[in-house]
Order: sequence, then C-alpha cells, then structure tokens
Amino acid sequence: MIELHRLHRYFGGTRAVDDVSFDVPKGEVFGYIGPNGAGKTTSMRILATLDLPTYGDAMVDGFSVVNDPDRVRRRLGFMPDYFGTYPNINCNEYLDFFARAYGLIGRERHRALQYTMSFTGLDVLAEKPIRGLSKGMKQRLCLGRAMIHDPSVLVLDEPAAGLDPRARIELREMIRQMAADGKTILVSSHILTELAEICDRVGIIEQGHLLATGTVEEIQRGQTQLSEVEVRVLGGGTALKNWLAERDDVQDILVDGELVRFTHEGGREEQADFLKEMVTAGFRIAEFGSHEKSLEDIFLHVTRGVVQ
Repeated sequence: MIELHRLHRYFGGTRAVDDVSFDVPKGEVFGYIGPNGAGKTTSMRILATLDLPTYGDAMVDGFSVVNDPDRVRRRLGFMPDYFGTYPNINCNEYLDFFARAYGLIGRERHRALQYTMSFTGLDVLAEKPIRGLSKGMKQRLCLGRAMIHDPSVLVLDEPAAGLDPRARIELREMIRQMAADGKTILVSSHILTELAEICDRVGIIEQGHLLATGTVEEIQRGQTQLSEVEVRVLGGGTALKNWLAERDDVQDILVDGELVRFTHEGGREEQADFLKEMVTAGFRIAEFGSHEKSLEDIFLHVTRGVVQ
C-alpha cells in the first residue's frame, strides 16, 4: 500500500531524504523513527503530495505521488504534527467542511460525519468551538479530518505529541483498531515505547538515510541480538574491563567497583558460553544478569544524534 523507491529530496546542499526505500503492506502499522531533522516529515509530506521528490518515487495503493497525485489524495489521509483551525466554528462544522472538500454529499457525508465523530469520541463535543478544545481533543479532531473520506492509507506525523498518558493510550487503541479494519498506517513518534507496542515493523532514519528496517523484534535484536549485561566480579571490575575490551562482541563497558555493565552481541546461548569463558579465565563471578535491549536502546545504538 505504501512504497518508497530510492526516494531523494534535496534542499540546496542538504540531503533531507537520501536514497530511502521501503514498503508497507495492507493492514500494517509501520513506525518511522528518527531524531529531529532526520527526514521523517519530508518523506511524509512527499507521500501526502505536499512536496515533490528531487528524484525517485513514492507510491500509495499503486499510484505515484508524482504522476497521479489526485488519485493518491483520495486514498490517503495525512495528520501533520501541527494543524490549523478556523475561527468561530465547532467540531461538527470543521469536519463537515472537509467532508465537502473531499466531495462527499448527502447521506454519504452524513454517515461519514457520524462514524468519524463516534470513532474519535468527538460526538459529545460536536457543538463545542474548536478554540475551547484540549490538546488531546484537538489531536482527535485532526485525526478525524484525516480519516473523514475513509482513506485506505493514513500517514500520522507525531500524533501523540503533547498528550497526557490517558490520551496517548486512547490514541494507540484507535490506531490499532484502524489497522484491524484493514487500513495501512505510517506513524512517526518520539515515544518509542509506545511504537514498540503498536507497530508491526519499524524503520530508523538519520540524516536522510534509512539505517534499519524490519519487525520490532528484528530491530530490537539488530542483525545480531544485543543485550545489556551486568556482572559482579569479586575483587573489583578493572581486570574484567581490560579483558572485555579485547573482544569484538562487547561494547559500552562501564565499571562501578565490583559491578561491570556492558553491551553484548548474542542471545542466551552465546551468553552462557560467554559466562563460561569468564569463569575459565579466572574471574570470580558472583552475579550475572542480562536483558534484551529495548527499542529506545537500539535507537541510541543505531543512530549517532547528528542533525543536518
């Protein structure tokens, strides 16, 4: 439903999007992750036909954003990280305006308004002026605007930004429900713990380059499984640190007295062999514990925090 083919977008000497390719099948939630300035919003604006690629192409339901923008717009709903409103209108009038803009008329428009207001929970606030809405309700209204014409693809740019915990949970449930109804969703967010819960696959982008893509589990593990390991070695951890520093499968070593913390490449079997090697090397291991890295840990490991 979404395909990016060697997508490039340059602004002068800045390569905002640099040779990005990925696809998202029907009914999948794809998380688009990256630091500020990584190229996420530029990619999304191109998908929403609000910008054109320098070269390359993007497809929505088989239609090119370059050659068939009108067909793309009928199939796609875009929720930007900030949306404008009009003064002196209420929620119902706002959504009705966009329903008319998409060409919905008569009973079709009435049904679309009813369903959207009910799905987003805005039906009880239909007559409330937009200026009186909370941040969470405004985000719901923006989502309603994006889905009013029943698009098959939704592109959501930081939909949970600024929301309180309850509003984030409710938004997450709405996203999962839309995916269950067969809609394809591309969502960017800085709240990585929530993306890990709702996304089927994830892509990490930095400085315009797509660094990794795959299921959440694959991203968490990387090409080789990554784990945070904590070891307590009797007599102090300095000697163990020096021994670990010679290994290629160990990174980010920290010593605090007898405690040694580091990142290890490998799963449970590799860690069992690794522990055996440490004991055989003469280290008196009193405690050994590990856990797989979270999506936040992987994000920090894969990216360098560089902006352009």
